[in-house]
Amino acid sequence: MWLAVGALGGQAQGNLSSVQTNDNAAFLPESAESTQAAELGSEFTDSETLPALVVAETSDGSALTRAQLADVQAYADAIPDAPLEGTSGDEPRTVGDASIADPVVVPSEDGQAALVVVSLDADLASEDVGAEESSVSELAIGALRDLVAADASDDGLAGTGLDAWVTGPAGFVADLVTAFGAIDTVLLLVALGAVLVILALVYRSPVLPFVVIFTAVLALSLAGLVVYQLAANDVLTLNGQSQGILSILVVGASVDYALLLVARYREELTVTVSPYTALRRAVRASIEPIAASAGTVIAGLLCLLLSDLASNRSLGPVAAIGIVAAFLSALTLLPALLLVGGQRARWVFWPRIPHALGRHSDAPGAPDATDPAGGTPGHCGAAGAVDDADDDRVDVAAHGIWSRVASFVGRHDRPVWVVTALVLAAGAAFVPTLDASGTGDSEVFLTQVDSVDGEEALTRHFEGVSAQPAIVVAPEDDADAVVAAAEGTGGVTAATVVTDQPAAAPGQPAQGDPLVVDGQVRVDVTTAAPSDSQEAVDTVADLRTSVHDVSPDAVVGGAAAERLDTQVAGQRDLRVIVPVVLAVVFVILVLLLRSVLAAALLMAANVLSFGFALGVAALVFDHVLGFPGADPAVPLYAFCFLVALGVDYSIFLMTRVREESLQVGTRRGVLRGLAVTGSVITSAGVVLAATFAALGVVPLLFLAQIAFIVAFGVLVDTLVVRSLLVPALVHDVGDRTWWPSRLGRGVTPSSR
Repeated sequence: MWLAVGALGGQAQGNLSSVQTNDNAAFLPESAESTQAAELGSEFTDSETLPALVVAETSDGSALTRAQLADVQAYADAIPDAPLEGTSGDEPRTVGDASIADPVVVPSEDGQAALVVVSLDADLASEDVGAEESSVSELAIGALRDLVAADASDDGLAGTGLDAWVTGPAGFVADLVTAFGAIDTVLLLVALGAVLVILALVYRSPVLPFVVIFTAVLALSLAGLVVYQLAANDVLTLNGQSQGILSILVVGASVDYALLLVARYREELTVTVSPYTALRRAVRASIEPIAASAGTVIAGLLCLLLSDLASNRSLGPVAAIGIVAAFLSALTLLPALLLVGGQRARWVFWPRIPHALGRHSDAPGAPDATDPAGGTPGHCGAAGAVDDADDDRVDVAAHGIWSRVASFVGRHDRPVWVVTALVLAAGAAFVPTLDASGTGDSEVFLTQVDSVDGEEALTRHFEGVSAQPAIVVAPEDDADAVVAAAEGTGGVTAATVVTDQPAAAPGQPAQGDPLVVDGQVRVDVTTAAPSDSQEAVDTVADLRTSVHDVSPDAVVGGAAAERLDTQVAGQRDLRVIVPVVLAVVFVILVLLLRSVLAAALLMAANVLSFGFALGVAALVFDHVLGFPGADPAVPLYAFCFLVALGVDYSIFLMTRVREESLQVGTRRGVLRGLAVTGSVITSAGVVLAATFAALGVVPLLFLAQIAFIVAFGVLVDTLVVRSLLVPALVHDVGDRTWWPSRLGRGVTPSSR
């Protein structure tokens, strides 16, 4: 069955990019002001445009010569016939087929540059065409850039003494698609390569790492198959960010669950002759923490369904589907692979093959594997992970360095958790310095791209030319007041009422009489900053205030307004979703651990850990990497992942601690649990951190920030919170940790 899933899902995973939507407007709710403005504003035009802007300036900063201006005009005249590569039949064959008007050349006032405006049909631009299923806008931008690179004899601009770039909204979309193209191949290869290296170091086996990787790949195939069908049928919205996170999350979770199961299986093989019996016991022992882990992550991520943004809402089910696939793969496919070879299935661990030592738990008359006197590594047996004379010392020989860590925590529990908590709190104090108010399109790329360079040239030579003006739709009687209010807003260079004869090009005055539709007029407002910049967003926020003061029924939209509404919705999501995630995860922990106090301790520790990770990230982003800011979704996504994933490691630890505490009491149990699970949980944390760090190969600000925060936060959760803070707290609090359960009242088998 899994091989069939791999065959079908592998192809679907490779085609996920074809069902992506990366348009901010598509994510906004219908109640957003920019959405309402877009609906009303569309009545004033026959068709919406997606502008592509070609900016050409002299290489030496001198004024354009007549010959160079003629070269630019020849370039513009050749644009309609530029071919769209790969299209055929009834599909648009040339840029002219995808445009609603002929290109227009606009010289700059300083005489040093020229602007070519190409008005693509917005409805047609988003269609996928050709054998490669590329969008029309992407192919059109490619055609414009190919023509720029051509020689002047072929109507290009090479060799004319001009530097030229293709920018504007269409240019940014094309560069964004190119950046997300790394998700399909590079990101997955980097993540799998990093995981393979880590697994090889952990298992020291040439076979077992590939078994685990194969499990993760087929889990990703299952997730891709389901998500593709849902996205293709418009059940959910998939964007590039969600696709990248899905790949990372499935690989990381699959390997984490595999590490836990394989570690328990190896333990059982040291006391059990039959691999079937050993694996059955390993699955029984592992299914509760793995299911709790998966359930916690799924519940936390599904809280994103409360978001106002479709992009955030869709990430919840997309990521949840990935976790379900990882869970199913780890508990069905992996056990089947581990038993290949039947009674000789131990070969998968070669060359460090575990063998049953002493009495075998599946032999007649032998103690059961769960009997603490039976000598299982899980319960430390007769040798005992804990010295009966001193419950704060752990047998070093039993579990190496983690026995020493457990002994140290046991001897110095209160100083350990107090110092650790203070350090984490100090880092969390820098959280308010994180600027998550939003960024412009030109700031989201971490590498040099044509559209960003072109926008810089556009700003140098065409001040006040906005590719997509802000749109104000207001009652006809308020038209003059709206224009006056708009022109009086800082950052606005012009405000004009749409007429029945619109301007031929940006910066040129409109002709004719005002166009009135259903008693309303439309006012196009040009901002000094490009419409896709954060400065334009701030200007539109002020514009709304000014316009609403004189016309309460007016609505303000446009590209900058859509970005503003997206940022406002993101900030609202942060306020609403964070408390819900905390409540949901807390309830799950209470049900799992049968304790209110233990759940409260784990939640407090993990929230403190998240604050530390976010505070350190703020310092790194501002003072080391020099990032311009962050999208509001960055702290939201980071919170959902770190609280849900970070608590996993505490779940893995505390479920084992509870198991041990039923035998020897809480103080000894927490030290045994830490010693026994230390190696496998650390390996799982390093794997998950490495997979999320792989997001950094996609040269986009959002994913780089998520990669750093989650990878760093997971390491903090694994190496500090789970290793020091939580066990020290539990050891200090003792049996009261389990309040109000019977363990919390000191009633344990050992105490009886």
